[in-house]
Amino acid sequence: MAFQSEIRRSQIDSLFEKVTSKNYGKYLLKIAIDKARSFQSKTISFDFPVTALVGPNGGGKTTIIGAAACAYRTVKPSLFFAKSGVFDASMQNWKFVYELIDKGIRSTDTLRRTAKFGNYKWSRESLERQVLHFGVSRTVPASERPQLKRCISARFNVDHDAISEIHPDVAKAVASILDKDVSHFSMLRIDRLGRITLLAGHTQAGDAYSEFHFGAGESSVIRMAIELETAPENSLVLIEEIENGLHPVATIRMVEYLIELAARCKIQVIFTTHSNDALRPLPDNAIWAAVNGNLYQGKLDIGSLRAISGQVDSLLVIFVEDIFAKAWVEEILRSIPSIAMDAVSVHVMEGDGTAVRVNRDHNIDPTVRQPSICLIDGDSKQQADETGNVYRLPGESPELYIYDKVLLKLDDISGELAVALLRPYEKEKEVADIVASVRNTNREPHLLFSQVGRRLGLVPEARVREAFISIWARSYPEETNAITQLFIEKVPLETHQVRIA
Repeated sequence: MAFQSEIRRSQIDSLFEKVTSKNYGKYLLKIAIDKARSFQSKTISFDFPVTALVGPNGGGKTTIIGAAACAYRTVKPSLFFAKSGVFDASMQNWKFVYELIDKGIRSTDTLRRTAKFGNYKWSRESLERQVLHFGVSRTVPASERPQLKRCISARFNVDHDAISEIHPDVAKAVASILDKDVSHFSMLRIDRLGRITLLAGHTQAGDAYSEFHFGAGESSVIRMAIELETAPENSLVLIEEIENGLHPVATIRMVEYLIELAARCKIQVIFTTHSNDALRPLPDNAIWAAVNGNLYQGKLDIGSLRAISGQVDSLLVIFVEDIFAKAWVEEILRSIPSIAMDAVSVHVMEGDGTAVRVNRDHNIDPTVRQPSICLIDGDSKQQADETGNVYRLPGESPELYIYDKVLLKLDDISGELAVALLRPYEKEKEVADIVASVRNTNREPHLLFSQVGRRLGLVPEARVREAFISIWARSYPEETNAITQLFIEKVPLETHQVRIA
């Protein structure tokens, strides 16, 4: 079943509009990284108030988080960019340039500020803003936290006035993420200033238990919700590896909660992740990939990131625009005699511009060993470029092209199509009539295959799509051959010899 977020499209659009119109008291709009770690002359914009950073380990996600924190004086740069003597000489002349909103300083325009490391120290034109940082250590079990060792004792107790109930807003937030009732949980203050705390809960039977018996994910979500629900408006929230300790469904709900909180409390969130689930509720422009010193905006899945960074066992990487193009290209590849299919990987980039840019960067990256090509749709505004390994698929609309080609052969292949669509061969006329009828009434080519599926009795769209593509490939071998000839010399074959590392 396709994922459907509980966040309404109208709410997403409203948050985009809020950023576009700069309707925030404080907001970080953009960071230009002049130099820092693997980044040089790169810019990231925060077009949506909840931003995800994805990428391989060492790709630069934490650098972005740290750069965002350095815009505000409430965070010490050493939290993210500690210097260890001569071993960190590369930090010299690191520089971040910020575009920010701070209505308390300038009510009608944005501000420009810088943070630079030179002469062995940071020089910052930082602003005031509440910044909440949730690092990966938040999921360390209570029994492994040194500050809670004093609570491990049969005689441990606290005064009644040191016990506070979980606030209803916090309980509601936790329930929305974990589907767990914590309304009767409490927080125990261990020191006089309340800096050290211990959570306590109750089973359904009423038996008490402490945080030492919480799940790591449960504890971290409750503690995060307590801080988030009490954070002032326009706070900046930085979360590392948001999925840590969470079930995939809880990860999705956590991101949805942050979107809801952004609308309710005007907070801005930037988080890193290795989870595709964390990306599901977000619009494309809210996602950035940090890979080998490059930044890409758009919804890339984690498998695609491995391909971009060269961390994939393949001899040819192919970048395409969307899931339909991926299915189409894979069918085209299967038509090549003796192709080593397991040495080819096809990756969806969710957009023609991203696909072309990622392909270009992949091929000029000296650390990447396997070549890549890009296949753009016929209606793409990007330019085909043989020298840059960018090729164009036929047709104005990919879905319409395949559908109409099969429709032309309908008299000859209707029985085969019926079987491919999970119908008896004898139903070929009924299937043919439905296929023709859908084409006559369709106004949106992207919906052609789902409309056929519904008319046939809820046949999955993916099944209909695959049936049409496979029949097209068998019916038009001259077309598959014409497409593969564009890049055939790059295709790994079973007969090719490879170097063993």
